[in-house]
Amino acid sequence: MRAIILGGTGAIGGAAAARFAADGWDVDVTGRDQASMPDGLAAAGVRFHSVLRSDVNAIERLVGTGAEVLVDLLAYRGADVDALLPALSSVACPVLISGRAVYVDPAGRHLNGDVPPRFAGPIIEQTPTLPAAGDGVDPFTREGYAPSKVAAELVALNSGLPFTVIRPSKVHGRWARNPRTRFFIERMLRGDGAIALAHRGATVDHLTAATNTAALIAAVAVVPEARVLNSADPDVPTAEQIVRVIATRLGWTGSLDLQADSSDPGPGAHPWFTPHPIVLDTGASERLGYQPVGTGVELLHDEIDWVVGQLVNGRQA
Repeated sequence: MRAIILGGTGAIGGAAAARFAADGWDVDVTGRDQASMPDGLAAAGVRFHSVLRSDVNAIERLVGTGAEVLVDLLAYRGADVDALLPALSSVACPVLISGRAVYVDPAGRHLNGDVPPRFAGPIIEQTPTLPAAGDGVDPFTREGYAPSKVAAELVALNSGLPFTVIRPSKVHGRWARNPRTRFFIERMLRGDGAIALAHRGATVDHLTAATNTAALIAAVAVVPEARVLNSADPDVPTAEQIVRVIATRLGWTGSLDLQADSSDPGPGAHPWFTPHPIVLDTGASERLGYQPVGTGVELLHDEIDWVVGQLVNGRQA
């Protein structure tokens, strides 16, 4: 059994590579620089290939005669997916990683808009999305990211191939490019006595452990089918609960200043600040037989420990 992961050295890609390697698969990952390859993946027998996502010929050579699963974390536009379709014809289960930013509420509001969305409850996969962007839109802008991801999804789902599109929420885990816990870890390690949290720390922005997404990828790999699946942790902690997990893990004995509600979070701003809860429904994933590795609260330790290790060793987490 063979797995190929395009962009396999970050949180989700690394977790998926580690999961497949642990299950006895042959695993190939791509990235820009060999130096970005985590030591843990190399030790697990994962092979690194310095290949850009835009180098379709190199990816075709890597796929070769085929693979059971190919996970694409680097497709941001419809054209990105379209260019790779010939190579994917020999992949049993292609997987495209998208994101929850594509969803719109009943009023058409979305996460990257000026007015925050307000969903009536957990977001299911059939919830409407933004219109797809054209290929001339820059996917690396706030306005262009989600519509470009919608375009990539549509090309995949309309390709006739058994694409699984996965929409994670706020990703956490070791090897994260921009770990959201880092701000709090740094403050706690330097001994700050108090940390402010806006909206009393009561806001909810659903977490997605990279290892849980990896478990979902492993589950869909054995039942290829064209579909869209949400990926999020089984629990829905508040911002306060998340920060308290960090505090407990680090032995921090300071206090949290739970500030009153305000439209301006000010010094209490944090990565999980949202005026209205954002929660993904994961029932469709569970009905496939997917089982989470653990709760988000439990799995936050992976990112916390990794960030601490990076800081101690003077590296950029």
